[in-house]
Amino acid sequence: MKLKKTLPSLLLLIVLFLFVRCFKGDDGPDIRELIIPPPVVLDLNPTLIEEGKAIFRFDTFGDESFWSGALKLDKAVLGENNGGFGPGLNPNTALAVGLKVDIDALPQEIIDAIASGNVDLDDPAVTLALLSLDAVVGVKGNFDGDGNLESMGISCALCHSTVDDSFVQGIGKRLDGWPNRDLNVGAIIGITDNAPIAELLEVDVATLNTVLNAWGPGRFPAALLIDGKATKPDGAIAANLIPPAHGLQGLEKATYTGWGDITYWNRFVAVLEMGGQGNFMDPRLNNLAKFPIAVKRGAFNVMVDEDLVGPKLEALREYQLSLLAPEPEAGSFNVKAAIRGKKIFQYKAKCATCHPAPVFSDDKLHAPEDIGIDGFEADRSPTGKYRTPPLRGLFAKSKGGFYHDGRFEDLDAVIDHYNDYFELHLNDRQQSDLKEYLNAL
Repeated sequence: MKLKKTLPSLLLLIVLFLFVRCFKGDDGPDIRELIIPPPVVLDLNPTLIEEGKAIFRFDTFGDESFWSGALKLDKAVLGENNGGFGPGLNPNTALAVGLKVDIDALPQEIIDAIASGNVDLDDPAVTLALLSLDAVVGVKGNFDGDGNLESMGISCALCHSTVDDSFVQGIGKRLDGWPNRDLNVGAIIGITDNAPIAELLEVDVATLNTVLNAWGPGRFPAALLIDGKATKPDGAIAANLIPPAHGLQGLEKATYTGWGDITYWNRFVAVLEMGGQGNFMDPRLNNLAKFPIAVKRGAFNVMVDEDLVGPKLEALREYQLSLLAPEPEAGSFNVKAAIRGKKIFQYKAKCATCHPAPVFSDDKLHAPEDIGIDGFEADRSPTGKYRTPPLRGLFAKSKGGFYHDGRFEDLDAVIDHYNDYFELHLNDRQQSDLKEYLNAL
């Protein structure tokens, strides 16, 4: 009789014990394996992917009319000794400002000559030779029958590709979709005849060059030629980190502030930023108070005789959607800590509320106060909000910091911010574990 009375109580204790082991308050159930869900699988067209790859890497959309016709980049690269102006652009300087060289485009004899020190990397003529081989990532040189440089343009790959540095720093195999956080766009524009940009912004060239020099590597303010704002209200330079073009599967909003989808943004950048010859229309930009430069240049309704952008957008999008975010290498994070961190990500810190798998983004727009930052960049966009960024492959986009403007130096700073702002009460070990999980994505 006594055993019969004791048995229900014993069973209840066992159930409670198991429940406590599986659910520990807000921490959620135990997680015993580090399982990262695979990315979204899309049904892509292989033919379009190959077409898009060529467009992404080499197509300028006719932007030579801007880079050579207006800014005379070709003359700056040539230098005064070769019929241009200034000292010219030698390979050492080109690499120093973040330009990359595709080693697969180089003949073996040139690779051997560079390796043995028999190539003068201080000679602008060598840069011209590299351009003639289509070896400078994202930069297209057009030559006449005698081998003379006639014009230059840029492609998507200039900002959204880098190399693996497998030969030397700045020379290696292409990594399409990776943001080139070494690229000093301001320094490159600074060597051109940039008076047309200064005139558009209604400043003198000296002021423009001061702004360009302040951007630094890996940064470019896409909205500058729309609203003319070079600095933030506190006087800090207003330049954002170059975003990746990989890991976009399952996302509709392609930018930091959700201006539009991938195709919209490709058209925006090709026409309004790169200077390509294409049609573009967005009535939201016809707002003199918010977008004075856009109104001044008629950017809200651009029509050309021959659209060199629109017919290429489908293939370009297909290629971009084929670019998966890179996976971290084994050994680059602590697996046991990452397992603990996944539990924190999902339950205690509730990161998965806005960063759910498999995309690790809800693809929604959030008010600045929702994430505890100022609204300066959000207010420069038509949406007035920030898009939830996807978290896969963070290691490939960590150079320069995190968030749109790199305000957080590293993941520790990001976690500190959210721990304070949302009062998560994560201790040091929990924060460290959470970082390891983020590094594992």
